[in-house]
Amino acid sequence: MEDSVHKKLLTILDEYNRLTEMMSSQEVASNPAEFRKCAKAQKDLEELVQAFRRHEVQADRLRQAEQILYEESDPELREMADEERRELLETQRALEEDIKFLILPKDPLDAKNTIVEIRAGTGGEEAGLFVADLYRMYSRLAELKGWRVEVMSESATGMGGYKEIIFRVTGENVYSQLKYEAGVHRVQRVPATEAQGRIHTSAVTVAILPEAEEVDVEIDPSDLQIDVYRSSGAGGQHVNTTDSAVRVTHIPTGVVVTCQDERSQHKNRAKAMSILRSRILVAKQEAEDAQRSAERKSQVRSGDRSERIRTYNFPQNRLTDHRINFTLYQLEQAMEGEIQSLIDALSAADRAAQLSAP
Repeated sequence: MEDSVHKKLLTILDEYNRLTEMMSSQEVASNPAEFRKCAKAQKDLEELVQAFRRHEVQADRLRQAEQILYEESDPELREMADEERRELLETQRALEEDIKFLILPKDPLDAKNTIVEIRAGTGGEEAGLFVADLYRMYSRLAELKGWRVEVMSESATGMGGYKEIIFRVTGENVYSQLKYEAGVHRVQRVPATEAQGRIHTSAVTVAILPEAEEVDVEIDPSDLQIDVYRSSGAGGQHVNTTDSAVRVTHIPTGVVVTCQDERSQHKNRAKAMSILRSRILVAKQEAEDAQRSAERKSQVRSGDRSERIRTYNFPQNRLTDHRINFTLYQLEQAMEGEIQSLIDALSAADRAAQLSAP
């Protein structure tokens, strides 16, 4: 391990121990807000600290094995020491790779809740049906991980699909898991609307927005144009009876958000503002990234929403992510939310790209 990395790890270990002492002090223990702050900071360091501690234990054992190997005259003991040394070196290399990943700067947005927007693209009614399928896939993933899903806006089609659906996913580290889903998702299958049994290709777009709070994005009320109107579409007796639908336009950026699913104008406005803040936060990040021309551009998460990232081929029971050439022949399970292996592969590829960057 490089000396500079080792010194940095010792500094991180000191900080971890300092936080542990603070949490056991009466001053912090009696202050719930401060205790939570320290606990979160400690938890963020814990995996790296544990890996470093394992590395130090293995390094000590390696030194002992090498000492026996070079000082012992008994051939049998030397052979045992040499075998242990080889095993320890292999373990050390694996631990150092883990530490390299863990020491990378964390995305400050990883812990945020996420707003997911899925829209039908090419393919007409079939694309709308696949929007519904992807919404179900992400809902099932959320269920498996103990997250909560809340629909914020939807525009249904006549056959059970959606022209568009926007939903919020809340839970632990949601954005860190979903951020690689942004882009064009292509589906190849025989549509329910196809009488001749021919395979069609359709596409939908997925946008992944870290949910922005008011402290993340400051919006001047004078920069907003807010229009209210009567809801349209399915909704029972309350539709078209009150001006509950809300359209919010952020004048400086031209971002427009509409919400009409709630009967309350106040609730629709709150949802629209939440989506608006998240879209502005993403636009701000993209602008900052564009200015940093020398910054690494990850092949895994380029931010280009027009990029085709994945194909779902139903006749072949195949899911392929084109960014990392990752293929699963378990499409049925994937559509039931079982995509953790894909998420892990994308995350690993992203970290590897960061490590290889100059």
